[in-house]
Amino acid sequence: MRIRCKPWARQELETSDFYIDNPEDYKGKWKTAFKNEAPIYIELGCGKGNFIANLAVKSKNINFIAIDIVDAMLGIAKRTVEQKYKEENEEIDNLYLTRFDIERIPLIMDKNDKIERIYINFCNPWPRGRHRKRRLTHRIQLEKYKEFLVDGGEIRFKTDDDNLFEDTLIYLRDTNFKIIKYTYDLENENDFWDNIQTEHEKMFIDKGIKIKALIAVL
Repeated sequence: MRIRCKPWARQELETSDFYIDNPEDYKGKWKTAFKNEAPIYIELGCGKGNFIANLAVKSKNINFIAIDIVDAMLGIAKRTVEQKYKEENEEIDNLYLTRFDIERIPLIMDKNDKIERIYINFCNPWPRGRHRKRRLTHRIQLEKYKEFLVDGGEIRFKTDDDNLFEDTLIYLRDTNFKIIKYTYDLENENDFWDNIQTEHEKMFIDKGIKIKALIAVL
């Protein structure tokens, strides 16, 4: 998703108590950032932060790390998180935002971090053949996630793109993830999960595009 430059974003992030600008320093020791032993879930490509803000504020027994590579996105996500926690009268003590290239994620996490769940929502489908290796659900990336996911750890994935979804089912099986369940129409699926809609999701549903989703376990 393209977004205009936000000149204020970098300064706001650097002065935020829940933004980490040096995630490499936390590799293998993310629990020290949270100062507790609660499970850690991560969102890859958090965008404007609506999903992670709504999820984290109602799941205070879980720690969350939301990653994006664009300062402008993270700046908006910061404000979204602040607003949501303020509405719920909660302290932001179970969530960190950080800027990093997800293709290089083994540089900031390993098995010692014991990540229990990964959320990937509406990532770039990279439809052209030579670009498909950049997909966040490609085999190459899935092998990297194995480096820090616990045994039994989950990937929860949503997309509007039919081809990406079908290919992801193949990628997961090829890398020995077990697909627990999947759907081609999340909005009309009863009891699939406690769904939190993203900005993209609402837009696609309004256009009549069905949302595909899955849960896979390592």
